[in-house]
Amino acid sequence: MNSTTPEPNFFSEYERQIGPTKTDYIDNPRDRELLTMLRDERENNLSPYAFKSKSGQGRLTEEEPCIIRSPYERDTGRIIYSQAFRRLRHKTQVFFNPKNDHICSRIEHVIYVNYIATTIARALNLNIDLVQAISLGHDIGHAPFGHSGERALNECAKKYDSSLVFHHEMQSLRVADYLAGRNKGYKSGLNLTFEVRDGIVSHCGETYSEYRLTPCRDKKMEDLILLVRPADSMPATLEGCVVRIADKIAYVGRDIEDAARAGILEFEDIPPAIRSRLGQNNSQIINTLVADIVHHSLNKDEICLSDEAGEAMQELLKENVERIYRSDKIKRYEQRVSNTVEALFDALMAAIADPEKAERSGNSVFNELVDFAKIFKNEGQGDARIVMDYIAGMTDSFATRCYEKIYWV
Repeated sequence: MNSTTPEPNFFSEYERQIGPTKTDYIDNPRDRELLTMLRDERENNLSPYAFKSKSGQGRLTEEEPCIIRSPYERDTGRIIYSQAFRRLRHKTQVFFNPKNDHICSRIEHVIYVNYIATTIARALNLNIDLVQAISLGHDIGHAPFGHSGERALNECAKKYDSSLVFHHEMQSLRVADYLAGRNKGYKSGLNLTFEVRDGIVSHCGETYSEYRLTPCRDKKMEDLILLVRPADSMPATLEGCVVRIADKIAYVGRDIEDAARAGILEFEDIPPAIRSRLGQNNSQIINTLVADIVHHSLNKDEICLSDEAGEAMQELLKENVERIYRSDKIKRYEQRVSNTVEALFDALMAAIADPEKAERSGNSVFNELVDFAKIFKNEGQGDARIVMDYIAGMTDSFATRCYEKIYWV
């Protein structure tokens, strides 16, 4: 278009077709049509590899579309207003129940993932509404005490029911589909769209050697129910792939910052070859990796790092495993976590097996569990599944208080 050609007036074209719109109320056919056309116009200008809202597979329970928000904007609202999301502020990222206010919590990690993923998605001209919904919802099913709590909860559940397995990715989907809002009588959780549900359950950030992600676009609704290991399933959208890699970028340098505050590791302790490639601090690491992803993913149906940056990130993640996650301080912390989760699981299994005795005990922990169990018992949920869901929803501090109420004399 040359400088003498007038810009098209989208509103004028709409007015020409159907006449002036009323402004005294919002939900009328003319406003709905205009807002739909505007949304379609925005999405038509996205990258050819971006996921378009109108191409979505929908929700488990069909709903009337919102006149103002896209389906993914609605999902974001449902996630951030859920109780599961609120509890993330009191759940561990790496260090349990820190007294230092600057140690990262689970909700801070989620905010970092959202920021990094949105930055990448905007640069690649992808669907930011979808990226934000996946980012903000990806950890709503995380157990208390971080990955230490996740492993302990998985072991306890298997002791009572060998068919059970706990992955926080799958638990996040379970929260979204089934658990969220049940205390208010809702029957279908948050009823999120397929694309957001898929991004949540497929976000696995513990696949250290992975730095080239291609979406699995032929996934269907039923595939999410059959999923056994989240790491094995790539997201169905490029936006989901962005969140999956942003999850790693968000914690790889941030965990070193926390380790420095805990006296475990300093950035200067990282091998010089890694620091020279990625940067000397968390800010530089994030900037290096994000810029590398954008450069190597532009106009491609994949999200990828260069071999050099990808291998450096992999080496840094391995350094974190050896020098932070397997440090003596973390190992001692894990012993405490394991004892707390195991003791809680055993006590709650005994309580749920004899609800009358549990209620007579006068212990508020048992009373709350019995009330929680009543919601799900009639739906055929087994005792171990109910206890696993109950503990998974706890914050670090609430789990500790429950332990104390049960075992302290």
